[in-house]
Amino acid sequence: MSIRINGAGTLKTSTDLSTRPTASKVRAAVFNILQTRIKGANWLDICSGSGAMGAEALVRGAANIVGIESSAIACQIVRENWQKFAKQDQKFEIIKGDAVKTLRKLPPKYFNLVYFDPPYQSELYLPVLTALSPLLADGALVIAECDRLRLLPDVMGDLICCDRRQYGQTALVFYEKE
Repeated sequence: MSIRINGAGTLKTSTDLSTRPTASKVRAAVFNILQTRIKGANWLDICSGSGAMGAEALVRGAANIVGIESSAIACQIVRENWQKFAKQDQKFEIIKGDAVKTLRKLPPKYFNLVYFDPPYQSELYLPVLTALSPLLADGALVIAECDRLRLLPDVMGDLICCDRRQYGQTALVFYEKE
């Protein structure tokens, strides 16, 4: 499978079916919504998969990208993909590990934008979303991708839902810190 990144090239992907890349129409919608917030942002990509969302953020000027991914193979692919798109003044790091445990080790009040796209049937939504609050800078936005039939609550700890969008079978839930 080939994933194109905003006219900047294509991503390497895995043949492993445990990762599901975010659909191109969903990626385009997210970055159209975020277009004024990307430049200089500190982006957290939870359940990075192929790294497509982080690569888009790099191409659009994010300053720092941190990814969390449980698959060692996927981590290697993400690292290669982000290396391909990062400019000299941009920093990135991909961390192999459990999402909830890794979040506890990240710097407080650092991230402006968070994209969270776990396997749709996983039980990660509640523990990850409630663990994010200490990591978020003022005005941060968290986007959770899920199946359109999964109803994520309006309030998740300090996070308050400010928008919901649907693209085919995919739903995006936008949260701001209270």
